[in-house]
Amino acid sequence: MDKERKHFTEFTDVLVPTHIVEKIKKRIQGTEFETVSDYIAYVLREVLEETEEEEGVYSKEDEEKVKERLRALGYLD
Repeated sequence: MDKERKHFTEFTDVLVPTHIVEKIKKRIQGTEFETVSDYIAYVLREVLEETEEEEGVYSKEDEEKVKERLRALGYLD
Protein backbone atom coordinates (compact mmCIF):
# COMPACT_ATOMS: atom_id res chain seq x y z
CA MET A 1 0.00 0.00 0.00
CA ASP A 2 1.45 3.39 -0.94
CA LYS A 3 2.21 6.22 1.49
CA GLU A 4 -0.94 8.19 0.69
CA ARG A 5 -3.40 5.31 1.09
CA LYS A 6 -2.02 4.01 4.38
CA HIS A 7 -3.14 7.21 6.11
CA PHE A 8 -6.77 6.46 5.37
CA THR A 9 -8.72 3.94 7.38
CA GLU A 10 -12.04 4.12 5.55
CA PHE A 11 -12.89 3.93 1.87
CA THR A 12 -16.03 4.23 -0.16
CA ASP A 13 -17.05 3.15 -3.63
CA VAL A 14 -17.40 5.83 -6.25
CA LEU A 15 -18.76 5.11 -9.70
CA VAL A 16 -16.55 6.38 -12.50
CA PRO A 17 -17.48 5.96 -16.17
CA THR A 18 -15.48 3.22 -17.86
CA HIS A 19 -14.13 5.51 -20.58
CA ILE A 20 -12.57 7.73 -17.92
CA VAL A 21 -11.05 4.75 -16.10
CA GLU A 22 -9.49 3.60 -19.38
CA LYS A 23 -7.98 7.07 -19.95
CA ILE A 24 -6.57 7.06 -16.43
CA LYS A 25 -5.07 3.59 -16.90
CA LYS A 26 -3.17 4.87 -19.94
CA ARG A 27 -2.14 8.06 -18.15
CA ILE A 28 -0.68 6.30 -15.09
CA GLN A 29 1.43 3.78 -17.01
CA GLY A 30 5.04 4.28 -15.99
CA THR A 31 4.17 6.63 -13.12
CA GLU A 32 4.23 6.28 -9.37
CA PHE A 33 0.48 5.62 -9.27
CA GLU A 34 -0.21 1.96 -8.59
CA THR A 35 -3.96 2.04 -9.18
CA VAL A 36 -6.65 4.13 -10.82
CA SER A 37 -8.03 4.81 -7.34
CA ASP A 38 -4.67 6.22 -6.24
CA TYR A 39 -4.67 8.63 -9.18
CA ILE A 40 -8.28 9.71 -8.70
CA ALA A 41 -7.68 10.33 -4.99
CA TYR A 42 -4.57 12.38 -5.83
CA VAL A 43 -6.41 14.52 -8.40
CA LEU A 44 -9.32 15.11 -6.06
CA ARG A 45 -7.01 16.09 -3.20
CA GLU A 46 -5.20 18.55 -5.47
CA VAL A 47 -8.44 20.12 -6.67
CA LEU A 48 -9.83 20.32 -3.15
CA GLU A 49 -6.64 21.86 -1.77
CA GLU A 50 -6.72 24.51 -4.48
CA THR A 51 -10.33 25.32 -3.79
CA GLU A 52 -9.86 25.38 -0.02
CA GLU A 53 -7.09 27.95 -0.44
CA GLU A 54 -9.62 30.27 -1.97
CA GLU A 55 -12.20 31.97 0.19
CA GLY A 56 -14.82 29.65 -1.15
CA VAL A 57 -15.98 32.06 -3.81
CA TYR A 58 -14.84 31.66 -7.38
CA SER A 59 -14.67 34.31 -9.97
CA LYS A 60 -16.02 33.21 -13.35
CA GLU A 61 -12.42 33.04 -14.57
CA ASP A 62 -11.38 30.73 -11.71
CA GLU A 63 -14.41 28.52 -12.27
CA GLU A 64 -13.53 28.19 -15.97
CA LYS A 65 -9.93 27.26 -15.09
CA VAL A 66 -11.16 24.46 -12.82
CA LYS A 67 -13.57 23.23 -15.49
CA GLU A 68 -10.80 23.28 -18.12
CA ARG A 69 -8.54 21.27 -15.83
CA LEU A 70 -11.28 18.72 -15.14
CA ARG A 71 -11.98 18.45 -18.89
CA ALA A 72 -8.26 17.90 -19.56
CA LEU A 73 -8.28 15.12 -16.97
CA GLY A 74 -11.32 13.53 -18.58
CA TYR A 75 -13.80 14.25 -15.80
CA LEU A 76 -15.93 16.61 -17.88
CA ASP A 77 -16.92 16.29 -21.52
